[in-house]
Amino acid sequence: MKKRGIKNTRVNTEVQRELSNIIRGGLKDPRVAAWTSVVAAEVAPDLKTCKAYISVLGDEKAQEDTLAGLSSAVGYIRRELARNLNLRNTPEIRFVLDQSIEYGVNMSKRIDEVTKDLKTSDLEAEGEEDAE
Repeated sequence: MKKRGIKNTRVNTEVQRELSNIIRGGLKDPRVAAWTSVVAAEVAPDLKTCKAYISVLGDEKAQEDTLAGLSSAVGYIRRELARNLNLRNTPEIRFVLDQSIEYGVNMSKRIDEVTKDLKTSDLEAEGEEDAE
């Protein structure tokens, strides 16, 4: 049996889109940060469970508060998902914090620092060669 079929990919995309809409427009929990986005959704082939990877722009406290707010609103989110999507089963949603965007920004900053240091050391080396 195929693990990643076309149907599963399509279901994942639709669930991700609907979760984004529900979180953005339907939740009124003040703990959920305004800059919360659903990065990916992985629905099991039997449509029983779903892992929703979310990204939150902010510090660790904002991330923890957002996870707590989403966990407390999981019943509402699941009901809205069932109302908006025509699936045989509405999956149980588990929210997972996705650190990949933050990690990528951090690595980009480090690469910029290293290349800046290399450029300044190259310029200093050229200046020493010119002096001789």
